[in-house]
Amino acid sequence: MRAADVDILLVPGWTGAGPDHWMTRWQARLKTATRVEQDDWDIIDKGKWTGRLLERMASATRPIMLVAHSCGVATIVHASPRMADAKHKIIGAFLVAPPSEAACAVLPNSDATFAVYPREPLPFPSLLIASRTDEHCTYDEAGDLALAWGSELVDAGDSGHLNTASGHGPWPEGVMRLASFLQRLPAPA
Repeated sequence: MRAADVDILLVPGWTGAGPDHWMTRWQARLKTATRVEQDDWDIIDKGKWTGRLLERMASATRPIMLVAHSCGVATIVHASPRMADAKHKIIGAFLVAPPSEAACAVLPNSDATFAVYPREPLPFPSLLIASRTDEHCTYDEAGDLALAWGSELVDAGDSGHLNTASGHGPWPEGVMRLASFLQRLPAPA
């Protein structure tokens, strides 16, 4: 599969993705990419955030590739049990730098239930990219999440939280990794 063949749904985390964030740059560059918007990026409400993702998925016209960063990963994981209707449309999830449950729990204005992640395997192929120096999740914690979710774990080395602050504005390695992941996925039936 190619990016042009899928609806790429970008799922940012807490505070959204600013103008220099790789998600914003990818949205401008990839014609089939759209952002799943939230009413308030500073208040994490599990019901509202997962509901908005599910609404956006329902309006997709092509197979869906989910791309998430930080708390956007948690949004996908929390929404996954409710994705039964769209499961056949989801070809994969590209999960970048999930926060640990402990890091999620201390976010201001965050729904306490958002910080307790489901541990069931995701019902679609997924790739979890984690850094060895992410201040919001240790590599071992990310490895445990990848194992629980059935995700392929990718070691991003010394990359911080894989955001603008860690120098990942355009993040060309991420685009290449996404393209490689897409190519390995089978077309939906």
